Amino acid sequence: MTDWFAGTVAEHYDEDTAHLPVEPVVEVLVDLARGGAVLELAIGTGRIALPLAQRGLPVSGIELSPDMLAQLRRKPGGSEIPVALGNMATTRIDGSFALVYLIRNTILNLTTQDAQVACFANAAAHLEPGGCFVVEVVVPNTRQLEVFDLSDTHVGVDEYDTDTQRLVSHHFSLRDGRWERLSVPFRSASPGELDLMARIAGMRLRGRWSGWTREPFTAESASHVSVWEKTG
Repeated sequence: MTDWFAGTVAEHYDEDTAHLPVEPVVEVLVDLARGGAVLELAIGTGRIALPLAQRGLPVSGIELSPDMLAQLRRKPGGSEIPVALGNMATTRIDGSFALVYLIRNTILNLTTQDAQVACFANAAAHLEPGGCFVVEVVVPNTRQLEVFDLSDTHVGVDEYDTDTQRLVSHHFSLRDGRWERLSVPFRSASPGELDLMARIAGMRLRGRWSGWTREPFTAESASHVSVWEKTG
């Protein structure tokens, strides 16, 4: 699996995601964990994991990118979080957890259906009975090309192939006076397909919202936060 977060991506990750919500995410995850241990798949630089740890939850992580993990380790409290370096679809970490979570479309970084199914199975294997797996991800669109961001310093364009469910996000970023391009492949998946993956892994849908403030999920929703519960 390619590490798309190496080098300058890891260096600028916190800067590039500074506009994203933290507190609403933390509040939902704290509520779902109910004081138990939590595991973040693709823990990254600890944008969510560190606030959770500050709330008193035992937090662990799995991370593919050594450079992203290095950014986490540089932060206060970052060296205290146990993290296994490896693929979130296959890497195991000791212990069982009340909550496993995966945010910001990261499930789509697994570019085959088999890998996504394996990720759900890996999440379920880490969960205690009754524990929850939480995924935040966009709802697939049917447009072949879509500009999803346009500013003076960043242009984002999605390229989608309906037949293969292959999605490529092209990012053009202005850094130090010059434009840089990063094109990242994804595999798009519908809410229904993710529900089936969860069922295969022994989990059932417990709730689905449009966002972290638990807005109702509707046909107009562009993204969803889904919660599946381990049944056995």
